[in-house]
Amino acid sequence: MMAARTLANTHASPIASHIAQLLSTASAITSCLQTLNPQNPNPTSPTSTSPLSQFAPFLSPNLVIEVIKSQKNPNHGLFFFNWASNLNPNPNNYFHSHLCYVGITDLLLSHGLFSTASSLLESHGRLSDFSVAKFIKAYGDRGNIREAIHWFHRAKNMESGRCLFSCNAILGVLVKGNRIMLARAIFDQIVKEGLVKPDVYTYTTMIRGYCKMGMIENAKNVFDEMGCKPNLITCNTMINGFCKKGLMESAMKIVDQMMETEDCMPDTVTYTTLIDGYCKRGELDEAMKCMDEMVSRNCEPNVLTYNAIIYGLCLNGNVDEAKRMMTKMRLNGLKDDVATHTCILKGLCVVGKLNDAARHLKEMVGLGMKPDAKAYGVVVNEYCKMGKADDAISLLKEMKGRGINPRVSSFNVVFRILVESGKPDRAALLLKQMKQLGCSPNCLSYSTVIDGLCRAKGRMHEVEEFVGEMRQNGHRLDASMYSWSVKGYCEDGNTDMAVRVFHEMLDMGYVINLESFLAFVKELLSKEKIFEVEKLFEEMSRRCPGIDIYKYRRILDEHQQSTGVQEGRLGCNGTDGRGYGG
Repeated sequence: MMAARTLANTHASPIASHIAQLLSTASAITSCLQTLNPQNPNPTSPTSTSPLSQFAPFLSPNLVIEVIKSQKNPNHGLFFFNWASNLNPNPNNYFHSHLCYVGITDLLLSHGLFSTASSLLESHGRLSDFSVAKFIKAYGDRGNIREAIHWFHRAKNMESGRCLFSCNAILGVLVKGNRIMLARAIFDQIVKEGLVKPDVYTYTTMIRGYCKMGMIENAKNVFDEMGCKPNLITCNTMINGFCKKGLMESAMKIVDQMMETEDCMPDTVTYTTLIDGYCKRGELDEAMKCMDEMVSRNCEPNVLTYNAIIYGLCLNGNVDEAKRMMTKMRLNGLKDDVATHTCILKGLCVVGKLNDAARHLKEMVGLGMKPDAKAYGVVVNEYCKMGKADDAISLLKEMKGRGINPRVSSFNVVFRILVESGKPDRAALLLKQMKQLGCSPNCLSYSTVIDGLCRAKGRMHEVEEFVGEMRQNGHRLDASMYSWSVKGYCEDGNTDMAVRVFHEMLDMGYVINLESFLAFVKELLSKEKIFEVEKLFEEMSRRCPGIDIYKYRRILDEHQQSTGVQEGRLGCNGTDGRGYGG
């Protein structure tokens, strides 16, 4: 029989033999499951279970967990789990352990089968604070914060507020989703209610959330007021927050506190974070001291440590020293990676060696490395700074040929240099090619190109195409795009469209800039639309009370005077000569 063959004895050690038998049996069960109909998740008839019955004598929690983990189709996993739940006969009196329920829950949730997982746990009486925390995290991973919060409240009701796992899970979801104020409200409520005592994970999550949002003082307050001892992760999180703000003295105070303990000594992550912080502040001497200290304390520098030092050296234009550090890194048994060489590229650009940077990028490919979008972006940016748009575009196309999707920021810098150099047509062509090159335009992409086209006469039809496309892609026009569109239509002599766009931007709550307003006024007055321009000005004044209306009034009055309109605008009867009131 299949089961007998898979459980054949081997000459290996008992532990190795047991593991091999376990994996072999799990593989045999998985093969058997492929032949069954997984759409019946509750097998009951002898016919449906007979192919699996040969494995019943060998079932154990570890085997069941291994089988569940091996399933790509969650229905196969559920089919097997339900079969093992109702063995008849059950020669070894098998029953699922807690970890078996954890395994099937993880499998179902990873495939978005929330209701199936919920029904399963409820039917077996296994819905608990621990399992609900998994639902909260799973919903959070899918960006569904509303459902995550719903399950958190469900846990509170189930456990009468004593649900630390769910509390920690919802805080993690909110921090990940940058909802720090909501996280703070829940944290404060937990502390106030006093039904559960926050643990080190609770505090660390809040500290991480505050640091992530740059709210370093709030993070420090939580750290100082912890109701339990901080662990290494907590301290490193706080240190990272200080270093990102450039507050190296405060970071070192945490390190000093760690030195006073025996169970929370600084590790490689601690020192690497400090080195990175000092390098970004340009304090290379302090960074090197940190590296020397970490080595003296038997903390081995890793690739990230060396990359931080190399980055600092390159930012200061010390490329030769950076290369020597890379050699030292190799001699210590560490392999330089794409990030290492991206730092070198940055350094070469900092010292103005663009050709060397381009050559180094090609050498990376020659060494078998795969430069990423960030590495290419460094050279693309430098080409644009030097006004070499053609070379930048060639690199963008090369990236596509190598299967690398360029960053939208790389395209945007090319758009800017093309527009600034008076080549809006080329910018428009590149924008049309952007998706074919593996990148979708963002609002800035459209804004830059639209700005350039509006400044070039006779290109408003292309502007209309791009406006329609960006709206279709979910982007909205901003005040700048509206303003340049009004100006563009005016310079094309299309007064009707200029007025239409002006009205639309008022409806959106935007105010036209002064330069475009001047062009708007000139165009309307040139068409003798005296009453209309006054009416539009009054509407803008009424609907946009926060603007400096006097500047706009001055432009209007000065241009009316320069065109000779002001003197004859209003007759003695209070009309403009055509019967309109003033």
